[in-house]
Amino acid sequence: MTGHSLGLIHRFEPGFEAGRPPLLLLHGTGGDEADLLPLGRSVAPGAALLSPRGAVLENGMPRFFRRLADGVFDEADVRARAQELADFIAAARSTYGLAAPVALGFSNGANIAAALLLLRPEALAGAVLLRPMRPLADPPEAELSGKAVLMLSGAADPIVPAQNARALAGLLEAAGARVEHTVLPTGHGLTQTDVALAKGWLARQEGMR
Repeated sequence: MTGHSLGLIHRFEPGFEAGRPPLLLLHGTGGDEADLLPLGRSVAPGAALLSPRGAVLENGMPRFFRRLADGVFDEADVRARAQELADFIAAARSTYGLAAPVALGFSNGANIAAALLLLRPEALAGAVLLRPMRPLADPPEAELSGKAVLMLSGAADPIVPAQNARALAGLLEAAGARVEHTVLPTGHGLTQTDVALAKGWLARQEGMR
């Protein structure tokens, strides 16, 4: 189902396995609302999938917020777009009858998911962050107790400095989240190991509910 209402162009696939939390799929730069649907089906079979398209264009490529240069974010835009995305999630939950989703974000999508956790933590039940960076230099204090976060970084990632990813993990932990941060022997692109780890982590979270 493709939607143009609720504030963002998006795709929605209803779930057919009771008890699985919905996934909020957040694509990387140049992706769209169809980009991560196969990944979502792989890591959470039977879960409802909600996949919005980023509303910012960079050289014609959709993103979820503006950046000033590679690795340099327009933090005012990060904050504004995180609020818009949280409002979209609330509207989609009402429209489609969804529980709070777990975000599954890659690259730019992982960064806006991290911003959501810090700025509007009520919007998400948890998150799988694939190749994330710290989205804000000076975020507000968030209350993330009870939320679980999986971070998967690449040891040879040319885009995300290792210390930046570690800083994000520490920031989320300090806010009370249960963070698992794994560094894989790979670059910025996703691998089958990412898929397997995300699938196993999501299954474990459901077992803990």
